[in-house]
Parts: sequence; structure tokens; C-alpha cells
Amino acid sequence: MKKHYLLLLFLVSFVSNAQIKGTVTDEKGNPLPFVTIFQEDTYNGTTSNEQGNYEFNLKKKEKQTVVFQFLGFKTQKIIIQTDKLPYSLNIKMEKESFSLNEVIINKKNNPALAIIKNAIASRKVNTVKTNRFNADFYSRGIFKLKNAPKKILGQKIGDFNGALDSTGTGIISLSETFSKIAFEKPNNLKEVVTASKVSGRDNGYSYNTARSSFYDFYDNTIDFGVQMISPIANNAFNYYNYKLESTFFDENKNMINKIKVMAKRDSEPVFEGYIYLVEDSWAVYAVDLDIKGYRMKEEFVDVMTLKQNFSYNNSNKIWAKNTQSLEITAGAFGIKFTGKYNYVYSNYEFIDAFPSKTFTNEITRIEINANKKDSLFWNTNRPIPLTIEESTDYVRKDSIYKVRNSQKYLDSIDAKGNKFKLLKVLTGYTYKNSTEKHSFSYEGLLNLGSLSFNTVQGYNFDSGFRYTNWKNQENKGIYTSISTKLNYGFAEDRLRVTGQFIHRFNNQNFATLYMMGGSSVKQFNPNDPISKTINTISSLIFKNNFMKLYNLESAAIGYSQDIANGVNLNGKIEYQQRKPLFNNTDFSLFNKDDLYTSNNPLAPNDFNTPAFEKHHLTKVNLLAKINFGNKYSSRPDGKFNIRNEKFPTLYLGYEKVIAANEKKYEFDHFNTRLTYDLTLGNKGVVGLNLKAGKFLNADNIAFIDFKHFNGNQTHIGQSARYLNVFNLLPYYSNSTNDSYFEAHIEYNDKGYIMNKIPLLNKLKSTFILGAHALSTPNNKTYTEMTVGLDNLGFGKFKMLRVDYVRSYQNGFQGDGVVFGLKFLNILE
Repeated sequence: MKKHYLLLLFLVSFVSNAQIKGTVTDEKGNPLPFVTIFQEDTYNGTTSNEQGNYEFNLKKKEKQTVVFQFLGFKTQKIIIQTDKLPYSLNIKMEKESFSLNEVIINKKNNPALAIIKNAIASRKVNTVKTNRFNADFYSRGIFKLKNAPKKILGQKIGDFNGALDSTGTGIISLSETFSKIAFEKPNNLKEVVTASKVSGRDNGYSYNTARSSFYDFYDNTIDFGVQMISPIANNAFNYYNYKLESTFFDENKNMINKIKVMAKRDSEPVFEGYIYLVEDSWAVYAVDLDIKGYRMKEEFVDVMTLKQNFSYNNSNKIWAKNTQSLEITAGAFGIKFTGKYNYVYSNYEFIDAFPSKTFTNEITRIEINANKKDSLFWNTNRPIPLTIEESTDYVRKDSIYKVRNSQKYLDSIDAKGNKFKLLKVLTGYTYKNSTEKHSFSYEGLLNLGSLSFNTVQGYNFDSGFRYTNWKNQENKGIYTSISTKLNYGFAEDRLRVTGQFIHRFNNQNFATLYMMGGSSVKQFNPNDPISKTINTISSLIFKNNFMKLYNLESAAIGYSQDIANGVNLNGKIEYQQRKPLFNNTDFSLFNKDDLYTSNNPLAPNDFNTPAFEKHHLTKVNLLAKINFGNKYSSRPDGKFNIRNEKFPTLYLGYEKVIAANEKKYEFDHFNTRLTYDLTLGNKGVVGLNLKAGKFLNADNIAFIDFKHFNGNQTHIGQSARYLNVFNLLPYYSNSTNDSYFEAHIEYNDKGYIMNKIPLLNKLKSTFILGAHALSTPNNKTYTEMTVGLDNLGFGKFKMLRVDYVRSYQNGFQGDGVVFGLKFLNILE
């Protein structure tokens, strides 16, 4: 009975109200995928699916002409008698008869160069024609996984809610959207998503929005993480070689030039493939271009293939993009990923100007009932018919979703997972109630991932408990988390316990209440400039205990929320009792005769004098974060901020200490920070991080409360960028309780320079140039200059970086090499 029911659903998925439907094949009967199909002199169009099947609705009732267009094949026009609709129309396409008369094999007279020069000269004229428009937009995305292992790092990855078969292969994501879009170049967008469908989720929202689909080859660069050079960019001849492979005529007797695009240098951010240009107007007729992963610094991507097709309207004389596809292949460790995204643009309305308030900070809005459309709606309106694989996935996943979200199934899975075994006292235990959507977990006594070493605690590790309730998170954004962490240090023979409560009220302004408290060890610098992993290695192997710690007993309550678009305010009040700590171990694996420094950062050779006296106080902190020009996407289940990369982010902070056991510990501290990334087209990115602050009434405050700066004495870098660290600065050498200013600037060429240097371009790395400065009243200005290479590694794993650093403070201070191990961020 179940098999018959699934078969019925499968057949229903093919029911369509399309006026015309059929299959497009070549002369041998092979299906042709992604054939462009449109109503002549309109922007009403679609495309065939991977099996050559298509469905098409005419917008007008009188006799119409439907055009079938596919690169490499002769364009066909079919006159449709609307009084006979609906009916099936199968199309057999013939290969194009290309002309090679214009192709002259002569290095000094390459006809392709003249065509490209004309296209470059005509870019402005052609792009202005499509500067502003309204349109209907449809997208479909499918993502597949092949050969996925059963476990990764010992953890089961599951079957992705029924997506994977026994070989680890299957569709892990399939979704569709319909939108109404208004667009104005270069980047003004208003999109209203009217329908959204996600396979296996009856309440899901697709992320296939128009915002990520605008790839305009009339621009000099196209953003794929790095700025890829358009084959008709102003400077394209510096990057490409061209060959005119053939010419042919379209249905309107326009001569189309098929130009092969070839890279001059393999490592540059360039495309390869074909661009089709219309004679005389030099407009883009189509593109079929590959993007190799290493060229856009995405090593796990093998290749991306971008195809675009344009149609011409005789009434307004405009070539407009009607279909686009983006295909992705990627993988590592034998695991393969493939993705396919199809886009259809239709019903264009080109206008001279939009009303003044058309474009706001809201880029995308998903209508409330967008994910409630029934199968009749999708079968009637879907411009690209589903393939058998996609139809099967919808039917199968929707059935699995209903089963796996039933109370009976959830209770059975929970009952199995909730069984307690004595071994779980050591390894950890989780109790979960999936129906009520809450869980309780215990980390176990063998939480080896938390094991670390410092000279105060010796070897120490964590365990803990956590309760989480996410019953209303999916539709309202509400969740609650209560947790406690237990940390035990063997050399100190002391257990410390901390607790935390977090409750988020919604997904609209992200209002969040949090409380925390307990006993813990803290670094003097609250930014934790040296990680537990690096300190453990540095101490046990090199006997360098750079981490300096004190004991904190505290209780805090805080609240944060977005108070305006792009403005988040966070306030916290905290009682703190601070106590100095001393070294309790001299253990190391090597260099046993060497001595550790003391735990006093002010007197590294004094093992008896603490850095401060025991005291208590109350801190009030306010922090405002402002993303200028912030954009956002609105969904029924929340608001999602999208930072506007044109503008910087500004932080404004105020810290006040009150109710201290001695008046000398009380002070005021004003601080600000500005971060910004400036993209220089295809020439790289400049990152900027500026900080400044001023203490008031702080002459005798505790050293803990000084402004400490992120130094580095390990010669190991962990972050992807060094915009918040001084690479050779001793950790507490320039700490201040007065005014301060620090600046970090870093230029990453994204391959612009390195790609042009013989031999070095084989590394496929990027060139880094950095400058860092720190100014305080009681010290000479400290500066650093850095030069290095990023994106180093082996094969697909580009997780290394090397920098040469030279520092100055009252003259030359020193130099050194910093080795960037970016993968350590994953371990922390």
C-alpha cells in the first residue's frame, strides 16, 4: 500500500497546467538540457531541464511565436495557434552551420581582438539599457553529496534526514523560489519572495534569492569571493587571449560571434570558455564560462560553470538575460559535492527611474504564506519542470519529514538515545525530548578536548552540564540555555565552577538576556591574547609560560538588542572579586633545567610579589555597535542583517567601576573602534582596524583594569588576518591606564601581484603587506611592518601563512618570522 501511495504522489508531481509542454532533443534524439525557450519579442521565457523536458505558458491569447534557442544549434521559431492550446510540442534541434570565413590565422591580425575591443567600447551603452527594471524571478537550487563517510573524526554524520543512501550519496538540498524584483545598477535591490519551497521541510524558506544571482559581465569585475576579471573588462587584454571560433545568425538575422576566452596566466582570477557577442551592437548574447577553484582562492572547489542566455526584444531593442545556470563541483578526501542553480528572469519592465522610496535597507522580504503554496501552485507556475530525480526527492523527503517529525518516531529515537550506560559517566551523556524540544547534556569526566596546561593550574580540564530549550526557536527565534562549567586544575588541586543563563526573546531585534557567574581563572588581558593550545605547547615544549592568570569570582547580568537598523546596544553590570595567583608547577616535557617566569606580568622574575592586591568592585559596561548602511532580509521567522561592505563598522564603549572596596579602584573608561574593508577591484583588499580610548580618574587602578594590547611572543599566528594583534609585542609591555591609540592596516593582493611573478605564481598564494602602530603617553610609539605570503599549503589545504616582521620603538627593536597556522582556530 505504501508503494502505491508513493507512486501516486510521484505521478501527481508531473501534473501540469502548462499550455505547451514537450521535450527538446538533438537530431539523434538525445535530450538537450537548459534550452532557452521564450515568446518572441517578450521577456516571457523558460528553459528545459536536465532531461530536455520543458513547460511553457503563453501570456497572450492571439497567435504567437515561440523561440527555441540553444548554443551550437540552429534557433527555431514555432508559430503557436492559441485556439488549439494546450498541446504537446516536441522539438528536434539541428546543429548550427558555423561560418569560418572571418577566421584568419594570423597573430598580427586576430579578428577576435577587434570584436572584443568593440565590446569593451560599447559596455557603457549596453549596460545603461538594463540599468533599471522590474522583473519576475524564479530560482531552483540542488546540492548533492557523493561518497560521504559514515563518520568524521569519530562522529557519525547521519543520513541528512534521509538524503543519503548506504553509499553516502544523495541530494542534501533542493529548494525553489518565486520573487518579484526591482533592480537598479549597481546594487539597489528590492525583492519580494512570493513562494518558497524546500524539499523535506513543509515550513522551510529557500535561500535561493535574487541577491546572489547578479553576475554582470558589463562590469569590470564579477564577485566570486575574489574579483574575477570580466572578458570584456577595460583591462581584459592584460589577462586574456581570444580566438574567434565561429559566427552564426540568430532568429533575427543578427550575426553572433563565438569567442573563445583563454587565460594568459593560469593563476589569475579569470574565466575560461566562451562569450558570444552580437555584431554591430556588441551586446552579450550568451556566456559559457568556467571558473577554476584555485583562481578564486577556493581550493575545495574544483570548477564552477556559469552560463547565461540573453533574448532580444524588437520593440525596445534591448538584450536582456532570461536564463542563467551555475554549476559547482567540489570535494576533498574522496567526498564529492555537486551543485546546480537555475535562474529564470521574465516579464521585464525597463524604466527610466524608480520612485524615491523604492529601495530601502530591506533587500529581501519573504511573504508570510510564501512556504504554504500547494503542489497545484508549483505544478502550474514552475517554469522549469522537475527532473525525475527532483520529483522523487520532493516526494521521498516530504514523506520522511512527516515520519521523522511525528511524535511516535521522535519518542522512539529519544528512547534509544537516552539510554544511560555506566560508561557515559566518563564519556558524557545527553537526554533529549525532541517533541518538547529540550535537552540536557553532561560532558563527562574524559573531556579530553578541553585538556590544557598552564603553570598556575598545571594540567586542567573541563566538564559541565547544559540545558537547552528551543521549542519556539524555529518560528519565533526564542530559545533558552542554562549551562555550568566545571574546571579542575591538578597542580592547584582546585575545582572551579561557573554558570550561565541565556534567553533570546525573538529573531526581530534579537533581544537577549544573559546572566553568568562563578569562579574562574582569567588572563589579565580579557581578549585572551594567547590561546590554551599555544600556551600548552609553548610551556611543555619550550618552557615559556606567557599566559598570566588571576582568580575571578563574579556575578553578572546583561541585556542586548538591536535598537535601530544596524545599531546594537549591549549593557552589562558585574560584581567582581579578584585575587592574585602564583605558579604551582615547574613541569615541562623538555628544557627541564630552564625556569618559568612568575605569574606576575609586571615582575617576571619575582615569584613572591603579586601583580595586584585582592579586592572587589562592580563594573558597568555599555557597548554600541553600528553597522552603517546596514541592509537586512525579512522573513516571517525573523530579520537577518546583511552588512553593507561599502561602509565601516563603529563600536562605542563606556566602562565605569563603582562600589569598590577602595576608592582607588574606581574609574571611567571611554573607548571606540572602527573596522573597515576597502575592496580595490581585482587589485586586492585593504583591511583597517583603529582603536582609541581614554581613562579618567585611573591613576591607582588595578593592573587588571589597564588597557592591554594583543601581543605575540610565540611567533605563531592563529587568525586569518592580523588586524587585531602586534606580532612581536611582549604581551604586557605597553599596558596603560591613560589614553591610547592603536592602528592596524593590512593589504592582501588576492593574487594580483603574486599571480604575475614567474615561479612564485605556482604557489597560488597571496601577498600580504601590513603596518601596525601603538601610541600611549608613557611609551614611545611602537610600530611594526610586515610582509608575507598567505594561502600557503599542500593541495587543497591552504591553511598556512608566513610573515617577516620588523618592529620599532625608540629605534629598531627586533625582527622575526611569524608562522600562521590558521587551522588552530578550529581546534580552539
